Amino acid sequence: MKTSKHIIAVLLLISAFSSCNDDSDDPILPEEDVLETFNILATIDANGHEIGIYSEQQQFTIGYNELFIRIKEVASDTYVADADISWTPMMHMTEMMHSCPKSAVSKTDLNAVYKGFTIFQMPGNAEEYWELSLDYTIAGQSYNATERIEVKLPTDGKQRVSTFMGSDDSRYILAMMPMQPEVKVNDFSAMLFKMENMMTFPSVADYMISLDPRMPGMGNHSSPNNEDLSYDSSSGMYKGKLSLTMTGYWKINLKLMNDSGVVLKGEDITEENESSSLFFEIEF
Repeated sequence: MKTSKHIIAVLLLISAFSSCNDDSDDPILPEEDVLETFNILATIDANGHEIGIYSEQQQFTIGYNELFIRIKEVASDTYVADADISWTPMMHMTEMMHSCPKSAVSKTDLNAVYKGFTIFQMPGNAEEYWELSLDYTIAGQSYNATERIEVKLPTDGKQRVSTFMGSDDSRYILAMMPMQPEVKVNDFSAMLFKMENMMTFPSVADYMISLDPRMPGMGNHSSPNNEDLSYDSSSGMYKGKLSLTMTGYWKINLKLMNDSGVVLKGEDITEENESSSLFFEIEF
């Protein structure tokens, strides 16, 4: 009798699990828990709302930051699912202000969660700092919320973003996309932007980025089977392959060429020239 009851209970659990899988693609976690595995980097209290900025990263850092936003109406203790959000990161320097490359803010598949990315070019300090300004609309009502944020250097100190003047007298920002390096041929990608003015940083398409990974501490040896980065229109990224043959410190020497093949930044690696002026760094 006990065995029969046990079998029936198991069958009921299997049926319930199958029903949950078949009925909806909604998040399994309750609304208040959908970002529980993320880190909250900032909280903005304004206009009767509590706005949380979340990330898988531990901090706002120079380079690429994927950020998630959630707006709570404090009075009702509910999250807003149909907001229209735009944002402006702004660096306040002693003699000027400027923004940085950023995406639009869009809805995600998670209930009442929005996302976008920013690419900070420099860290803040006591006198010079970043602010994040959010303009958002809920049910036809427009709001603004602005908060000072702390943008830091990467915890490992490695270079993942480069701001430079090209040989065409244009200023560019090249950012490495996050990756988990392994001893193998890795997928490798970056994003490229041109600075039109202090506020505008359009994405640059159809250039070419060559790469030459080297281990300076191991005789500056390279690796086989690398593939240069070419523009992928579906993602807006430059994609290629990075071959890492052993663990340790790697300098990813780069060379940027425009759509006519003219070198805008970077140099070939030779016996006389051990590194390029344009590079990323990886250590694992």
